[in-house]
Amino acid sequence: MTLNERDIDRIIEMAWEDRTPFEAITFQFGLKEQEVIELMRREMKPSSFRMWRARVQGRATKHKNKRTFDKGRFKCSRQRTITNNSISKR
Repeated sequence: MTLNERDIDRIIEMAWEDRTPFEAITFQFGLKEQEVIELMRREMKPSSFRMWRARVQGRATKHKNKRTFDKGRFKCSRQRTITNNSISKR
């Protein structure tokens, strides 16, 4: 599978996001975790890659099976609900 520049940028963005599991990248782009790591190594500066690896290594939210929540997206209990483009009051 050949990835265009836009896809590569999106994969890098998703890989940096704390709450986006590798399984989401696999589902959307067909890349397994090891392939994402190789892409990050190839596309980033060495120091940025080391910082990213230290950040995601062992992070439970980056692996679907280690997450503490099952369905949907993580939502902080302090986050307000947005409905009809307005912020709802509690």
